[in-house]
Amino acid sequence: MADDASFQNPDVLTATAQGRLRSIIERIERLEEDKAAIMGDIKEVFAEAKGEGYDVKVLRKVVRLRKQDKAKRQEEEAILDLYLSALGEV
Repeated sequence: MADDASFQNPDVLTATAQGRLRSIIERIERLEEDKAAIMGDIKEVFAEAKGEGYDVKVLRKVVRLRKQDKAKRQEEEAILDLYLSALGEV
């Protein structure tokens, strides 16, 4: 008969693994709280911009475009122009 101490149930975590899991989960939770706070700050900035007459939808697009690589952005714009031209929209 096998020694019970040598048998490891795969459904049970060691104390070390439990501690590490708890640490990871707590870090994720703290980052989620930080993320929520930052998202609230961003929302306030967009509200401020809207109050000053800026188009929030366009501001979001500008932010998204600025994140892209310039060459990639130019490539997408060229393809968009091609498609619009093919549809007679330009």
